[in-house]
Amino acid sequence: MQWAGPLADTWETIVSDNVANAPASSAKDTAFVVLAAISLCHLINDMLQSLLPAIYPMLKENYGLDFGQVGLITLTYQMTASLLQPVVGLYTDKRSSPWSLAIGMGFTLAGLLLLSVASSFLLLLAAAALVGTGSSIFHPESSRVARMASGGRHGLAQSLFQVGGNAGSAIGPLLAAFIVIQKGQASVAWFSIAAMLGIVLLWNVGGWYKRHAAPIVKRPAQGTTNIHALPTRRIRMAIGILLLLIFSKYFYLASFTSYYTFYLIEKFHVSVEHAQVLLFVFLGAVAAGTIIGGPLGDRFGRKYVIWGSILGVLPFTLILPHANLFWTAFLSVPIGVVLASAFPAIIVYAQELMPGRVGTVAGLFFGFAFGMGGIGAAVLGELADMTSIDFVYAVCAFLPALGLIAGFLPNPDAARHAAAKA
Repeated sequence: MQWAGPLADTWETIVSDNVANAPASSAKDTAFVVLAAISLCHLINDMLQSLLPAIYPMLKENYGLDFGQVGLITLTYQMTASLLQPVVGLYTDKRSSPWSLAIGMGFTLAGLLLLSVASSFLLLLAAAALVGTGSSIFHPESSRVARMASGGRHGLAQSLFQVGGNAGSAIGPLLAAFIVIQKGQASVAWFSIAAMLGIVLLWNVGGWYKRHAAPIVKRPAQGTTNIHALPTRRIRMAIGILLLLIFSKYFYLASFTSYYTFYLIEKFHVSVEHAQVLLFVFLGAVAAGTIIGGPLGDRFGRKYVIWGSILGVLPFTLILPHANLFWTAFLSVPIGVVLASAFPAIIVYAQELMPGRVGTVAGLFFGFAFGMGGIGAAVLGELADMTSIDFVYAVCAFLPALGLIAGFLPNPDAARHAAAKA
């Protein structure tokens, strides 16, 4: 909390000076200062957003909620995020909006403050909607900035950007366990300092974006793989397959992000703080998998990373419902690492399918991911109410089997070689 005042001013100076001098994306230059800034902002954004599900056990007890209502909170947050993101992405593909990054963080700040004082279930839903709106504005444009700053290393840039969000999501439960759970719901307002720091950083990133956006928005970035020479039917099929894989991934992740703490508490009788620490372990593994997935896709091909990630996690998910506490915590690590490695590869693969539509693709896939997470949380919550948390994990264990359909994705490397020979 000591980040306010002089340190915030120092950050503003550092980011303003360095971002101003960061180069635009080219085949040779990667603007790591910009990538670091946008990744840090992603950390702040998702850290603040993850406070909401992290305090579900406290809210459930304080407001007498059932699992279905907990799922509705997640659904409200995820649906506002998912429905608006493609719209934001489509709009910004046609008209750059550098300052929307800071505005998005402002919505998150408003939702955070409302959450700290909410006194009813309806106000909790309103706070979740504000947080979701902030996410819908932040993600498409920040993903565009990451691609602009990539210097052609799109997988690496997407991983660096996304790992900030995953790290923030992992930190959130720890902050909830040791601050919010201990100090009460009102202490959520303390984190507004981090949101204001994010607004300062994003305002300066927006300045860099404004100076370099024009050539990027109007034409595909240099170094874009030209696999859109594929027939339109095959491109649509590939997008459909990618969306099904997102469904599989985020339905399964919803079982962890919304209900893992309940699963641990009910099955193994651990404390809320202990459950939050184990959730942090899983989310930390997700962050590690995210940073690995992009560079692996750059080097070995994105199709193979996507295929191996979704399908490769299946043995671990099938074992998890039958494990004791130690092995449950242990298995959560490879599940998080392997499953998370797919998303950077999916985003860049889709952007290569549709060059020149970076915002639309980012909005569509981030939005669909958020939507599937929200619908998954609501459906799994109702299922848990009708059956049990154990049954939810037993059913979800089979979702990664959908990774088999990744074998039908076109091979971008083959398309690139064919284009080179033409």
